[in-house]
Amino acid sequence: MDEISGGDPSPVKVNKLGHLVYEVSDVEKTVQFWTEVMGFTLSDRNHLGMAFLRCGSDHHAIALAQSKAPRRAGADSGLRVQHLAMEVDNSDMLLAARDWLTRHGYTISFEGRRGPGCNISLHVLDPDGFDFELYCYMDQIGDDGRSRPADQFRRAESLEDALAETLPESW
Repeated sequence: MDEISGGDPSPVKVNKLGHLVYEVSDVEKTVQFWTEVMGFTLSDRNHLGMAFLRCGSDHHAIALAQSKAPRRAGADSGLRVQHLAMEVDNSDMLLAARDWLTRHGYTISFEGRRGPGCNISLHVLDPDGFDFELYCYMDQIGDDGRSRPADQFRRAESLEDALAETLPESW
């Protein structure tokens, strides 16, 4: 960091995730995904046909722009957006979301617990194949700045396994 700042630290301190704008092959189909599946509300549209969706009081958290591309390119080549994560209240909501998404033919690309943060999560692909994470129970970092040690991560490959494997409350 000192190479960029020359020893002069940046005053920037991000407080929360603001919004994601991404290109889609079909704005209407993706608006339907965000409103009917993910529970967002359509706030506005602009003169270019972009759709602005909200999940709280901010005007928008997601904005969709029409692209001429039919669908995003293969995930194995080039740079890409890996995923956007959104917190939900609890594991009951994750379980209900997984069941609903599966029943309605959406692709679940991961469920369980991975590593740092130890959050329990569910990843779903939108109509263009972009990966979105719903999660709960993210570790909170205290005033001491210490993260959970790696030997407590307790990786799990299902929501049930993640819920069954309790984690130490302190570290």
